[in-house]
Amino acid sequence: MKKRVAISIGDLNGIGLELALINHKNISQIVEPIYFIDRDLLELGSDLLKIEIPKSLKNINGIGKSFNIEAGKVSAESGLYSFNSFKSAVESAKNGDVFGISTLPINKESWKLAGIKYSGHTSALRHFFNQEAIMVMGANDLWVALYTEHISLSEIPKFIKREFLEPFLRIIWLEFKNKFNKIAVLALNPHGGDGGVCGNDEVEIEQAVLNINREIGFDFFSRPLVPDIAFTPRMRNEFKFYISMYHDQGLIPLKTLYFDESINISINLPILRTSVGHGTAFDIAYKNNRILNSKSYINSIVWLANK
Repeated sequence: MKKRVAISIGDLNGIGLELALINHKNISQIVEPIYFIDRDLLELGSDLLKIEIPKSLKNINGIGKSFNIEAGKVSAESGLYSFNSFKSAVESAKNGDVFGISTLPINKESWKLAGIKYSGHTSALRHFFNQEAIMVMGANDLWVALYTEHISLSEIPKFIKREFLEPFLRIIWLEFKNKFNKIAVLALNPHGGDGGVCGNDEVEIEQAVLNINREIGFDFFSRPLVPDIAFTPRMRNEFKFYISMYHDQGLIPLKTLYFDESINISINLPILRTSVGHGTAFDIAYKNNRILNSKSYINSIVWLANK
C-alpha cells in the first residue's frame, strides 16, 4: 500500500502549484499525495497555469480565505495561506492521518507581512513540537546539517559555545550513526582561526567535538576543518556529511554542485518532514516556460516513500 503524504502547497504566487500539478501523475506512482489547498484556489491556479487538474487529485478544503493569485508578488495573503496550508499538513501528520509531509516553497517576507513570527518551516516546527528540529539538506553523496540557519551573520558567534554545540552534535550522532562512518565539522573562521589570529571560536567547537567523541567512544566527528578546503574533491572522498556553522557556509557548495537535486529534511521531530531545496522562484512563476525543474520535488517525495 502506498504511503499517504500531505503536500503543503507553499506560496501560491510562486512555482509550488505548478510543481504539484505537472508532477501529480508521477508522484502518485510512488505515494498517495493529499494536497492542502482549497478547491477554489486550486481551480484559479489551474486556470492561470493552463494546466488541467488531474481527476485523481485529492485536496483538503478549509485551509483559508481565498485571494487573488498574483504571480511573483510578495503578499500577506499568500504568506498567510501558505502558513495555514503548512500548519494543517503538520496537524494531519500529528494525528496520524498521513505518513509524513512534503512542503512546497514559501516566501519568508510574505510570512512576515502576514504577521507570522517564524523565519521558516524549521523554526515553526520547533515551536509546534517544542523540540530542537534540525535542518539537513543534501543530495547524492553530499549532505549538510545547519547548526544555525536563518539568522544574521553578526548573531552567529554567540551560539558558538560548547554548551549549545554538544546537544546538537549528540542529536546528529543519534540520527546518523548507522548511515555515516564519520562526519565533518566545519570551523567558523578563516583558516580555522589560525591559532587565534583570525578568531578563537574554534576552541569552543573543538572542545564540544572532543567531549562528544569521548562520550561516543571513537572519533565520529572531525575536529574543526578549515572551511575553504573542506569541500575539495580530496576531502569529499573522505566525508559525505558536513556540519556547517552557518547557512551559506554549507549551502553554497551544496547548491553549486546539486542545486536541482537537493532536498531539505527536518530531523529530531515526531513527524517526517521533507521539502524541496529551493525557493518560490517568483521570476518564473506562471510563465509556462520550460526551465522549471522538478528533480528536487520528486526527490523529496522519494525520500518519504523510502522511509
